[in-house]
Amino acid sequence: MPSNATRPLVIVGAFAASLVVGLSLMLLIMGGGRNIAAPAAIGGPFQLTDQSGAVVTEKSLEGRPTLIFFGFTHCPDVCPTSLFEISEVLRAMGKDADGVNAYFVSVDPERDNPAAMKDYLSSFDPHLKGLTGDPEVLAKVLTEYRVYAKKVPLKDGDYTMDHTALVYLMDRNGRFVAPFNLKRTPEEAAADLKKYL
Repeated sequence: MPSNATRPLVIVGAFAASLVVGLSLMLLIMGGGRNIAAPAAIGGPFQLTDQSGAVVTEKSLEGRPTLIFFGFTHCPDVCPTSLFEISEVLRAMGKDADGVNAYFVSVDPERDNPAAMKDYLSSFDPHLKGLTGDPEVLAKVLTEYRVYAKKVPLKDGDYTMDHTALVYLMDRNGRFVAPFNLKRTPEEAAADLKKYL
């Protein structure tokens, strides 16, 4: 019979053991975990054009970590702020920024041709490349990256775009890692990004 001093340890130990047995049985019943649905894949094959007219595909992501942000050149605040923050991270990386891909992908192909992207990105870090393409091609890319984008008419007959405002971090193999956190100092974000070089 356990003493009063050891009784709590025995209870905790019994609870832990029952927890392990319960989890093991649950995994066994579910087929060893094989039937658990994997999270939806983010990314996929694409062929877009950058601001200089060069073709960029999913193969361009390989060999370097990649930051991808979806937006549009007529965006009033979120896009320029995010691109400025990405630029600050790239600046904080110094020469290591040469080993990173950074893409601004348009959700507004009607207005964002390569010339418009080139003009717009001239205000940001030169490592940033703007990608655009035909509406059908871009729609497929948005689906592959789980990006929401919708045209919203304005009273003056113009329009704006509602869109997902995440920065995607892809690894050196072009696979999605996680949303990249820009809400920290550029130096902290740069140190995090350097881990993927």
